[in-house]
Amino acid sequence: MVPTVEWKNGAVRLLDQSRLPGTVEFLDCRDYRMVAEAMRTMKVRGAPAIGVTAAVGVALGAQAVTTTSYDEFAKAVTGICDELAATRPTAVNLFWAIERMKRKLAELRTKPLPEIKRALTEESQRILDEDVAMNKAMGKHGAALVQSGQTILTHCNAGALATAGYGTALGVIRAAWEEGKKISVLADETRPVLQGARLTAWELMQDKIPVTLITDSMAGSLMKQGRIHLCIVGADRIAANGDVANKIGTYSVAVLAKAHNIPFYVAAPHSTIDLATLSGDKIPIEQRNQNEVTTLHSGPSIAPAGVEVLNPAFDVTPASLITAIITERGVFKPSELSSQFSA
Repeated sequence: MVPTVEWKNGAVRLLDQSRLPGTVEFLDCRDYRMVAEAMRTMKVRGAPAIGVTAAVGVALGAQAVTTTSYDEFAKAVTGICDELAATRPTAVNLFWAIERMKRKLAELRTKPLPEIKRALTEESQRILDEDVAMNKAMGKHGAALVQSGQTILTHCNAGALATAGYGTALGVIRAAWEEGKKISVLADETRPVLQGARLTAWELMQDKIPVTLITDSMAGSLMKQGRIHLCIVGADRIAANGDVANKIGTYSVAVLAKAHNIPFYVAAPHSTIDLATLSGDKIPIEQRNQNEVTTLHSGPSIAPAGVEVLNPAFDVTPASLITAIITERGVFKPSELSSQFSA
């Protein structure tokens, strides 16, 4: 799979996901503001990938700070952190990664600045490597829930493209496929930005995992026909009570799955679990540009000029609709998260 984010020749190289599936194109970011803009415009997206990208963005920005004073250096790096944190409000992995980089900065306050810069780059690489390892562990745990012959419904893209590699929900699917289980996937197109159509279908086809694209509104009918056996999605933030924020439309899938007695699983690393947010109604929901709704992937308008538009990027699925949450530490009921992941 093509790397989503990596260090390359002193720059942060990002796969431009806004160009997929038609064009595989990379952005070489030599300034942290380019990283921030790529995050804001969803050239890189997916909660784990956003967190990793923020970490490498902090490290990249730190390299360009020229002061010789630690206090001035720390103030500049903190400002970089703040700019990156302002790009996407819902994905808690973003704030988790930035806080980790800030802790590393504070730990090194007595060290020479060149050493601090090097250590920040190394820390961002560790965050990247750890994300891939967590995804593979998550895939192994989740694969045990999948039986050969089943068809899995997924929503949005929670694959290698949404992470540093391998994927969360698609990591579970990948692991099951690698174990030799004969499975197939139904991918919701995921309006309005079409991450399922553009990214999930493309990614699964690259791995030759059987995938069929459907519109978001087809899921209920296919469940009624018995053609969907389980649902697996990712998450952008999981509250302490197990409520899950994920791409808009996830809640509808969960309601339909409950009505048809179909298991509904969420796959996410521990960095997506936000124990400081007690419930889903406290999760900030990003509101995006109305043009995403009134056009198809920046194409011609499909709505009358001047129509009022709502475009929340995420919704919240209550814990009561979630069968279990798959993490790198194992599979847990939503009610078990606080005890399993408390500091």
